[in-house]
Amino acid sequence: MTVLFFGMAEEIVGSPSLSVSSEKVRSLKTVGHLRSFLLGKFPKLENLSSLAIAVNSAYAHDDSKINDSDEIALIPPVSGG
Repeated sequence: MTVLFFGMAEEIVGSPSLSVSSEKVRSLKTVGHLRSFLLGKFPKLENLSSLAIAVNSAYAHDDSKINDSDEIALIPPVSGG
């Protein structure tokens, strides 16, 4: 599974993407499980005021199922004008 990071999330992680092994993905059944895994690995992500997660280009809820072929994107708060 590939996890893409944007904006402040990319700055926190230090990379625009992360590969998660198929073995690890098997234990991460939902977006919520993945969120917990990533917050454990990168605790500073918790400092963001919000963090949307998209699965295969569609926003997903914490109970959404995931699998190892999915492309995941972490989208931090966006500001603009």
